[in-house]
Amino acid sequence: MTTHEKLIALLNQHNARYRVVEHPATGKCEAVAEIRGTEVGQGAKALVCHVKGNGIKQHVLAVLPADQQADLSKVAESVGGRRASLASPAEVDALTGCVFGAIPPFSFHPDLRLVVDPLLFERYDEIAFNAGLLEKSVVMSVADYRTMHNGNVMKIIC
Repeated sequence: MTTHEKLIALLNQHNARYRVVEHPATGKCEAVAEIRGTEVGQGAKALVCHVKGNGIKQHVLAVLPADQQADLSKVAESVGGRRASLASPAEVDALTGCVFGAIPPFSFHPDLRLVVDPLLFERYDEIAFNAGLLEKSVVMSVADYRTMHNGNVMKIIC
């Protein structure tokens, strides 16, 4: 099952309010937001990070609004580590089944711990994100994401 198929199955299983938007693959948050009909800040940016220190070796899926920057030291602290770095493309593929930029804000891998910044829940009624593929996005209810994400909520932005 692809990450996209797992995502859609999860959303349907939870009766989430969502829609799929097909669009050209683009690496620009602003361009995708315009195509989706959303604001950049509604985007749920998902970064795979490698955390080390304090006896911790953990991969983290850090989810934050697309108009913000992750504070990697806060990402590390969120799981008890000392430092964090972005994972390599090979690690991203192994842990998510996606290329960088297509990662949804859900973890489907037992070794990938999810941490969500609370700002994602505070500004909009809907969030938008790539759905495991660069050419498909999901726009979904923030309330539904809040109940479904199964991660820790901690401040991880600068």
